Amino acid sequence: MRTTLILFISVLFFLITGFSKSIIAQTYPDVTSLKTFGTMGKELTVLEYDKETELFSYDGRGCITHMWFGGQELKHIDILVYVDSEVQPSINMDLYLGHCIGFKDDFAPWGTERMGNIGGTSGIYNTYKIPFGSKIKITAKIKAEGKEKQHFWWIVRGTENLPVVFSGVKLPSNARLKLHKLENYTAEPLEEFDMCNVSGKGMLYMVCMEAKGLRDTKHWKDISYMESCVRAYLGGEKEPLFLSSGLEDYFLGTYYFNKGRYTNMLAGLTHFDKKEREFSGYRLHEDDPVFFQDGLRLTNRCGEKIGNKVFHDPPKTRYTTYTWVYEW
Repeated sequence: MRTTLILFISVLFFLITGFSKSIIAQTYPDVTSLKTFGTMGKELTVLEYDKETELFSYDGRGCITHMWFGGQELKHIDILVYVDSEVQPSINMDLYLGHCIGFKDDFAPWGTERMGNIGGTSGIYNTYKIPFGSKIKITAKIKAEGKEKQHFWWIVRGTENLPVVFSGVKLPSNARLKLHKLENYTAEPLEEFDMCNVSGKGMLYMVCMEAKGLRDTKHWKDISYMESCVRAYLGGEKEPLFLSSGLEDYFLGTYYFNKGRYTNMLAGLTHFDKKEREFSGYRLHEDDPVFFQDGLRLTNRCGEKIGNKVFHDPPKTRYTTYTWVYEW
């Protein structure tokens, strides 16, 4: 009996440890396969109007883990990321809005583990995980309103064979980070509009929004576009998964952001001007994942109506949204 019990315990231990090792192997690569790479540019005058300048390229398989930018005119620069064999970049971002900074707000310093602005007009960084399978290329260009041949600094870093893991889940090796943009869209009161509409499988990663109410009556209802509930339609369903009970709630604020600016690893308010009826903010879904298996349609509404009840009196509102999605 004792021998049988010892044998049973030994087999159970073997199965448990083997299963644990299997799970670890699925999540974490062999450290001997990891190799960190990167580059920097120091006080170079290489940027031109509407002409892309290559900042960094790398052949192989890996994941970008850090980008930092410095200079005098960052608010007029676009950053483009080409993954694998892309002809059109899957990430094409205004440098400020790509870090969820609306209305070119130079407020600083603020920052989290994921992004921040330390220098006001310089020192903007992120640690977005951008996986690639065979090649990565990152470029920059100055918009027409910017200053050509300005001094520019940058840092890019990543690691070969590094997986992307969120909430204990390793994303598939073919997962790619995509940026879906809606720029300067004017929505009518109570209009529901798409922030992204993608097919296939994936995970919602982050939403950045810049919004401005277009009615100025000096009444608090001029910002009641914030009553909006953010909706996720999964797999073509007609009934949504509600992601918030109000727009400021989605960004973890309350009472129309009554306490002002804040930043943390879940959400942040990067610009707020109540008089001008403006805000910008971000909401990360790393620790609050929204997975989908057969498409995702993510929407916002200009104000809100639930049943027969209209919440206050939302004005026309102008939105720019950056929706980041891992797709595979």
